[in-house]
Amino acid sequence: MVRTTIGCGIDVAAPATAVYNQWTQFEEFPNFMDGIDAVKQVDAKHLHWRAHVGPRKVEWDAEIVEQRPDAVISWRSTSGAENSGTVRFTPLGPYSTRIDLTLEFAPEGFFELLGDALGAVARRVEGDLLRFKQFLEQRGAETGGW
Repeated sequence: MVRTTIGCGIDVAAPATAVYNQWTQFEEFPNFMDGIDAVKQVDAKHLHWRAHVGPRKVEWDAEIVEQRPDAVISWRSTSGAENSGTVRFTPLGPYSTRIDLTLEFAPEGFFELLGDALGAVARRVEGDLLRFKQFLEQRGAETGGW
């Protein structure tokens, strides 16, 4: 089985607490994550995802395996599309935060394998981080707290 690891980061002009709080508003992810149709937070540690990859609709469940406020969130899928990852939040000052994201997944099907081979998945993740940055910076405050 082919596994891919993507790592990227971005600096956000907001305090670490605000960045972390916004990131934990999982049901807001479709507002800035391309291809994500819905995220439902089932409980404090479990999420249900609905997305599309090309013409194909996919769903999976994920479990948060590590969560330290204002510092880190790690997850792994428990059903459906195999994926895992970690998001780290590093304060760069009182009003600036570095987000570093590592995503590991196993592409399934023609569109995912092709997209991965062409670097489309990495570009999508980088675009998602940029849209997250714009979402938070333009609002000027997080939409909720952890």
